[in-house]
Amino acid sequence: MVLILYRTDTHASFRYVPTASELFRESMRCPYCHVDNDRVLDTRAAEGGYMVRRKRVCTSCQRRFATAEKIEKLSVRLVKSDETREPLDREKIRRGIERACSKREISSSTIELVVQDIEADIYASFDSEVTSAQVGEIVMRHLAKLDEVAYIRFASVYRDFDGAQDFIEAITRIVGRKSPAPE
Repeated sequence: MVLILYRTDTHASFRYVPTASELFRESMRCPYCHVDNDRVLDTRAAEGGYMVRRKRVCTSCQRRFATAEKIEKLSVRLVKSDETREPLDREKIRRGIERACSKREISSSTIELVVQDIEADIYASFDSEVTSAQVGEIVMRHLAKLDEVAYIRFASVYRDFDGAQDFIEAITRIVGRKSPAPE
């Protein structure tokens, strides 16, 4: 605790205030003995600074465990085509991308990075609501950069392709983006 002097024009007062380490030091309940008393051994940034991992030891049973702290973003609501609203679900985005990337040479860590980039784009562009159409377009933009086949697979479901002509148009669009400028 630290003694702080508060001074205004008319009076002064003293108050004991917790230090930053006391204020932000939260103990975790041990997953083994369930005692709420541990010590942090190591703290490291993860996922590009968006997560903090801590190695802890329980002072009661001496067993070690790890915790992860992630930034909790204010929820963006998804507005579906039938006008119903639900919280944006990053796992649905991940599953859609995983389905599009199945049997491709794309690692799960790469997919996680793409999902993080998509989520960052959504939170940077929309404050409270985003339509499912807007999310679909953002996902397709990222998939087009990642893998052409994954892009076509996702687009065929998202845009509800009816036949071969729809595939030809989508392939033409993506090949047109990749072709070099005429010299």
